[in-house]
Amino acid sequence: MPVVPTRLRPGPDGRYGGIVAERSTSFGRAAHDYARGRPGYPDDAVAWLLDGVEGRVLDLGAGTGKLTESVLRTRHEVLAMDPDPVMLATLEAHVPRAATMRGRAEEIPLEDGSVAAVVLGQAWHWVDVEAASAEIARVLAPGGVLGLVWNIRDERDPWMAGLTRVIGHSTAESLIDGDGPRVAAPLGPLEAWESAWTRAVTGEALRALVRSRSSYITGSEALRRDIDAALDVMVARTPGLADGGTVDMHYRTHAYRARVA
Repeated sequence: MPVVPTRLRPGPDGRYGGIVAERSTSFGRAAHDYARGRPGYPDDAVAWLLDGVEGRVLDLGAGTGKLTESVLRTRHEVLAMDPDPVMLATLEAHVPRAATMRGRAEEIPLEDGSVAAVVLGQAWHWVDVEAASAEIARVLAPGGVLGLVWNIRDERDPWMAGLTRVIGHSTAESLIDGDGPRVAAPLGPLEAWESAWTRAVTGEALRALVRSRSSYITGSEALRRDIDAALDVMVARTPGLADGGTVDMHYRTHAYRARVA
């Protein structure tokens, strides 16, 4: 049967509770699916994030390197950092040009003022905002930029809305569709940018995308079985996917940037 979607709600302190801590460290268990199924980031969004930036870029929470690849296309030097060694190993296999290092947003093993920009793709909703904001401001050079970006399914498209009814909402979707992200001192106010785009996926890529979601990875066996069954039905009923072809997935990319106040 289709899975009823859930939408996480932050508490009074703006955080999502213990479930987020569990989910945020789960992705290494599905690194291959993450690399295969997750979308990259549009070049225009990354260009906006890094407008005027000259120097090395730190990709925090780099995962398997989806954003790292996009930053490399802008011809910046990139250091990819993630706390999960499995995710970093997958990144090194897919993006061998990038330097890598283990670390997390709340404790960055770099010197003061050592990078021109810090970017996080699909990751800021996992951090401690106050601690991460202070630590990022420390490693940014004068005039440096913090860039945040998320790909969010565009549920104005009926097929995408149907997919959400199968797989549920994520922490990121709850954040973006709610009050939006926030940063803390000494970072200044966030500027915002948005674009819409599509991506063609096969049935197998769609399944990998779903298997890479933290709610799926950390869910019960019964939950995963229900999602798999409902997804099989959806694929069988979707022209293109049913014949072994592709379907267009519609996304909205939300980008934000801030500088040290």
